[in-house]
Amino acid sequence: MAAQEHVQCRGHPLVLSTHPTTFEVTAEDHLTENGNCIIGIAADKGCAGLSSAFRQALARDDAILHTRLECGGVVAEIVSRGSAKMTLDHPTDMVWRKSTFVCGRTIGILSDRVALTLPRDLVKNLAAGKEMTVTLRVTRPGQGS
Repeated sequence: MAAQEHVQCRGHPLVLSTHPTTFEVTAEDHLTENGNCIIGIAADKGCAGLSSAFRQALARDDAILHTRLECGGVVAEIVSRGSAKMTLDHPTDMVWRKSTFVCGRTIGILSDRVALTLPRDLVKNLAAGKEMTVTLRVTRPGQGS
């Protein structure tokens, strides 16, 4: 059975979404121009706030993470992998990575999209400060997408 979570956050005028290898959602309520991977702020949870069932499902080498970003009527779908190395213990941040690097902030590795490749209409809505819903669903091969 798939595990699912929802995260609410919002954009910010400094959402640039130009990072070539990651994107991030944070519970922090501020953003600087250096945060070019951050697409959502003021999230209602970080990795550590995810349910234990979800974290257990994702912390497996065969886990597949399906992420749906929805903001202002624009939707982006991202497919990533989980890892047995994931601790998912960061209190404020969630980071999706193109690489296989894992730390307490990492929620997805080998992601098929990063900040730079997200739809520009989505980025425009986020830069306008609109609300975003992040839907996270973990499956395993054979469970469907």
